[in-house]
Amino acid sequence: MGDRVNNFPPLPPFMRIKLCFYQNIEEEIPELYQQLVKRIYTLWMMYSGTLCLNVISCVAWWAGGGGAANFGFSLLWLVLFSPCSYTCWFRPLYKAFRADSSFNFMAFFFIFFLQCLLAFIQTIGIPGWGTSGWIATVTFFSYNVGSAIVMLITTLLFTVVTALMALTLIKVHRMYRGGGGSMKRAQEEWSTGMWKSAPVREAGFNAVTQTAQGPSLPQYPAAVPSYPDNSHWG
Repeated sequence: MGDRVNNFPPLPPFMRIKLCFYQNIEEEIPELYQQLVKRIYTLWMMYSGTLCLNVISCVAWWAGGGGAANFGFSLLWLVLFSPCSYTCWFRPLYKAFRADSSFNFMAFFFIFFLQCLLAFIQTIGIPGWGTSGWIATVTFFSYNVGSAIVMLITTLLFTVVTALMALTLIKVHRMYRGGGGSMKRAQEEWSTGMWKSAPVREAGFNAVTQTAQGPSLPQYPAAVPSYPDNSHWG
């Protein structure tokens, strides 16, 4: 069996750009956590979609008499935060559940906490920062109602996404701590270098598999600690 081919981001074939990641939740994530990882992936798509709508809202803001700087910043936030959010917090979470990596869990918690703060600031909507949040939208109703209504849609989406991010952070942290995860485990992974590659952490497991079946794709743990699910998403 050949090496796996990167399949993310899912770009059209005519765009001859080398894909960066391999992502297959059904194949790589233990079944117990697949639904949670899928929902967090959906949350990332919601955030990226909100950034896209924010560009449209800033165009309406500009057309209604707002500054052009908001449109420029909105494009910058879309180009910057959409790929960076996937790389900086979704991938660590994906790798954490894939191979029970405390280091990646800690990376996710730290970066995702900053993401929550950023989303909260975007929800507030400070004028001139390129985000259609509450302050910018409410104050613009006195200038142009039509543009403000378009901005309000993005404001509501920012609010929903921020709330879901906060709930996600709390849920994953409770699961991790309930399963015995700690900073000490993350430090041990860092000091030994085991955080770099899940197959390295499971070298013994892979050796048995390859002896019985011949060369195969890199193997990840068949199971990870059972993180308690104290609450359910609707």
